[in-house]
Amino acid sequence: MTRRVLSLIAAISAMLVFAPAAAQADGHHGVRPLARAHAHNDYEHERPLADALAHGFTSVEADIYLVDGQLLVAHDPQDVVPGRTLQSLYLDPLVRRVRANHGHVYRHSPISLQLLVDIKNTGAATYTELDRVLRHYRRILTTYAGGRVFRDAVTVVISGDRPRDLMAAQKVRYAFYDGRAADLNSGAPASFIPLISDNWTTLFTWQGVGPFPSAERAKLHKFVQDAHRNNQRVRFWATPDTAGPERDALWQELVAADVDHINTDDLAGLEAFLRGRSPVRAAA
Repeated sequence: MTRRVLSLIAAISAMLVFAPAAAQADGHHGVRPLARAHAHNDYEHERPLADALAHGFTSVEADIYLVDGQLLVAHDPQDVVPGRTLQSLYLDPLVRRVRANHGHVYRHSPISLQLLVDIKNTGAATYTELDRVLRHYRRILTTYAGGRVFRDAVTVVISGDRPRDLMAAQKVRYAFYDGRAADLNSGAPASFIPLISDNWTTLFTWQGVGPFPSAERAKLHKFVQDAHRNNQRVRFWATPDTAGPERDALWQELVAADVDHINTDDLAGLEAFLRGRSPVRAAA
């Protein structure tokens, strides 16, 4: 058998192996979206965005740095790579997917995908460039204009180094502000701060070991109720993320309290938990 034939066979085999995952990722296999699933540091997965969507996630997080006029996606400044932009990893694939799914990220589902963009440097300058970029994608983005919010397939929320005054002064915005616990019950409207996020460990001591202290459970429920009363969603980061009974116990309390977004790096683990089935174990 010639080398050319062997190469052709290998290529066809690879296509067959990866076809199901790719099909799920672009929406043609009808993945059911998971309203609570948030992909923390999504860009660190093998296939940014696509892996999260294949697992039904409805919120994904991308850290960005402004470098030489590019919005580069990376966790740390030493990891930035030219060309690995917010557009190429997230915005362009989302445009293609929304077009293929007739206006939705998930076919037949009205859920708007949350794209949480964490600004890592030069907040105002980075946001100004991001705002310029987002204008080119406005046909798929939830928009604030004329004092109203116009919901669409993708909702961009800005976290990290957020230029609050700059964003609040905009008459038209293609992104929204990620609040903190201090913003809860502050009078800030959900049209500006639709999301309240904070570090779990600064608000709660429980890490899933033993019973959840009743005072902390009451505090969690009140936190969520107060946010929901103002039409705001809730997310906590720095929750336990190692597979095991402690993580499951904490996730169960988050669901019971109606927390909107559960933060994880373990896409398969959270999908299995939310769908009520045992996670698929990797072969030894």
